[in-house]
Amino acid sequence: MAEPVILGVRGGSPEAPRISYLENPVPVSTGWLNLTGAIKPTEILRFAARCEEGACRHFDGANCRLASRIVQILPAVVESLPPCKIRYECRWFRQEGRPACLRCPQVVTEVQEPGDEFRRAATPD
Repeated sequence: MAEPVILGVRGGSPEAPRISYLENPVPVSTGWLNLTGAIKPTEILRFAARCEEGACRHFDGANCRLASRIVQILPAVVESLPPCKIRYECRWFRQEGRPACLRCPQVVTEVQEPGDEFRRAATPD
């Protein structure tokens, strides 16, 4: 994935967010970002971008520790693989496989009041 894309739209509830995946991810653009109106795009849209590796505090030089913590700490929220169009480009999938995908629909960019599990999974070591 060369450029960031919008992968889905947030649904569910504040306590149990769920991503509704787009049939086809769309490139991030001002037009799409403006569709969220007064709501910050990161509160309603799910973005995907290439791994920044060493520029990311979750990267340990070989693996994404965020993906590892998500699989270790967060419960699976679906029983079958979500309809994700970036799966075979996704570092989390390549690294953690199916267990990452079963947790992915609950991962949102901004959580107003994260629970303990979510906070622990998101906090770098």
